[in-house]
Amino acid sequence: MDYYKEVEGKRVHDHRFGKNTMSTLARCIWVPCPVIIGAGPSGLAVAACLKERGIPSLILEKANCIASLWKLKTYDRLRLHLPKQFCELPFMPFPANFPTYPTKTQFVAYLESYKNSFGLDPVFNKTVVSAEFDDQCGFWRIKTLGLKQEETEYVSQWLIVATGENADEVVPRIDGMDDFGGPILHTSSYKSGLLFRGKDVLVVGCGNSGMEVSLDLCNSNARPSLVVRDSVHVLPQEMLGKSTFGLSLWLLKWFPVRLVDRFLLLVSRFMLGDTEKFGLHRPEFGPLELKNRSGKTPVLDVGTLAKIKSGNIKVCLGIKRITHRAVEFVDGKKENFDAIILATGYKSNVPQWLKEADMFSEEDGMPKEAFPRGWKGERGLYAVGFTKRGLLGASFDAKKIAEDIERQWKAEATNFMPYIHPLTSS
Repeated sequence: MDYYKEVEGKRVHDHRFGKNTMSTLARCIWVPCPVIIGAGPSGLAVAACLKERGIPSLILEKANCIASLWKLKTYDRLRLHLPKQFCELPFMPFPANFPTYPTKTQFVAYLESYKNSFGLDPVFNKTVVSAEFDDQCGFWRIKTLGLKQEETEYVSQWLIVATGENADEVVPRIDGMDDFGGPILHTSSYKSGLLFRGKDVLVVGCGNSGMEVSLDLCNSNARPSLVVRDSVHVLPQEMLGKSTFGLSLWLLKWFPVRLVDRFLLLVSRFMLGDTEKFGLHRPEFGPLELKNRSGKTPVLDVGTLAKIKSGNIKVCLGIKRITHRAVEFVDGKKENFDAIILATGYKSNVPQWLKEADMFSEEDGMPKEAFPRGWKGERGLYAVGFTKRGLLGASFDAKKIAEDIERQWKAEATNFMPYIHPLTSS
């Protein structure tokens, strides 16, 4: 019997038959290996971990490339905020000649090399519109749409959600936005401050992206103002000759979180001064404790604070309303602007398409179980890259998922061993 069947140019190995197979009926495709949704760093990492254990996978990606967030929705000056050793994916370090903080272009090149090294071949331009466990057949049914709106359904025992925490832009509705009369764009559409040279630009949001975009605008001879509505921890990117992140990890091996937080804030005060003077109020909890409680990441300063201190970047309170080419703030001040950039972050889109209520929260699209237990659900459902711990967390998830699936894979391979009649055995 011939078990080889080509489906959209893909072949997948089925250990039960010992040959490459992917059986199809009309637009319904049986996939005898894990299906991974998303070809970003998390999806690539788990596919590589599976492959290292001899398990193939099928990666479905809605964009036309891997790492679409990095390739298509990030600004030109972006670098990794953490040293490269904390951002490498399993089994492959960054090239030795890469700087400590690789550029966007270098990181994308690393991911392309990672994909090629492990022979990963995602199916692009496949938007997952729904994924649901079918109790009758005992498998996951993943429905997709292609570029021409053609429908394809994939059926698999394992579903790995790798769409991540940053799948969709968060675009707040602010009173009067439609009356502004100038460009209002999310940072996903921002590339360079050169387009805003000589302009008054309001940046809404004071996370790492908002801070860095403000700096980029300032360096491009624009006149940025930064909306700081909430409290925020600003830390130097490096302390005592080491990365702040790396130093924190080392200290946490020996001291409790609150003691490490006190140390970080003390050194930050010495290096950066009192940020309260410039409208950057620190939260009640320390940076690490706050990260553990809410997932909110401290800002690692790359030069923005110096521009705030010098007055080149203005700090504003929350927005009350937007009017024609102007913004009124909650303190009653009103200023004119040529453009508004929303550095308001991203969110998970899992609740839009995953028809499952046990593993993921309907509110924020994140696993209900906190790290390190959020990677595994029921009935072959997994999540990678939802730890709020960056690429380190994604690598942790990827390894755990591959270990877990390998146990099932080997058990099934044993169960599906071909029957040999005793009289025919040697």
